[in-house]
Amino acid sequence: MASFWDGQPVLVTGAGGFIASHLVEALVTQGARVRAFVRYNSRGDPGLLSLLPAESLSKVEIIAGDLRDLPAIQAAMYGVTHVFHLGALIAIPYSYIHPAEVVETNVIGTLNVLLAGRDQHVRRIVHTSTSEVYGTALRVPIDEDHPLQGQSPYSASKIGADKLAESFYCSFDLPVVTLRPFNTYGPRQSARAVLPTIIAQVLTRDVIRLGNLDALRDLTYVSDTVTGFLRVGETEGVEGQTFNLGSGMEVRIGDLARQVIDMIGKPVKIERDPTRLRPEKSEVQRLLSNNKLAQEKLNWTPQVSLTQGLQHTIDWIRRHPEYYLPGKYQV
Repeated sequence: MASFWDGQPVLVTGAGGFIASHLVEALVTQGARVRAFVRYNSRGDPGLLSLLPAESLSKVEIIAGDLRDLPAIQAAMYGVTHVFHLGALIAIPYSYIHPAEVVETNVIGTLNVLLAGRDQHVRRIVHTSTSEVYGTALRVPIDEDHPLQGQSPYSASKIGADKLAESFYCSFDLPVVTLRPFNTYGPRQSARAVLPTIIAQVLTRDVIRLGNLDALRDLTYVSDTVTGFLRVGETEGVEGQTFNLGSGMEVRIGDLARQVIDMIGKPVKIERDPTRLRPEKSEVQRLLSNNKLAQEKLNWTPQVSLTQGLQHTIDWIRRHPEYYLPGKYQV
């Protein structure tokens, strides 16, 4: 049976990033004609797309530009039917340092995607949100109606982007759907995220340094998150809706570190590093998803257990140490 995506012209923004590179690979595998929008740099570096198998990468049309440039987005979107908008600046510590850049990229960049999608009458825009928009859980599990709390410039920028997407659906009947992944992890993830930080340190050091050990997170393996993107892109009748993509289980960061240590099998001490702590009111202490809506309307449930996902991620980082600097706090 042919895939829904077979022959479908698709645009992926932020295609050089962690989740997006896996999404591009999955779309190519299912026969889509993929156009990948990446942030321009003078090296012609397509980011993590360079890690795709050569056969897959040869089928991808790569366009470099900036989300803040509307004509660039309009040109990249020309002739496509589906848009997966994953382009964003996502590092929370970076948003403390450069909040204006984060807001411009995440809010104005999203506005440009919505404007281009409206004017070119695309069939579906999948807008990527984040569980960070919920802030520290006021109730658990967190459903899509949970209040939004801007506890960092990053989360505030994503709340703004989400509301723009909502407004374009309400104002212009734009066929946009919003996804909120909860802490996706897996191969290719950068050292900016906590799990690669833990794994890279455990593999190379006798003492690992972490920030908040008590925060609770809901971890989803990247292949499950990608399946969620594909499902929301092909499911009819979900325009204007928002879906959580999370495992529905939570793990304490300190316990996660100990699990990684046990799986790698070497004696490692854990030390708390005050320089890695976020401002107290900005730290999101607990994230635990309610994924029932995605189960019911997208027929989506996570398939990869935490233990399986951790092993896949450990194996990948062990094979690619060149992407990690275990002694440095990566903002």
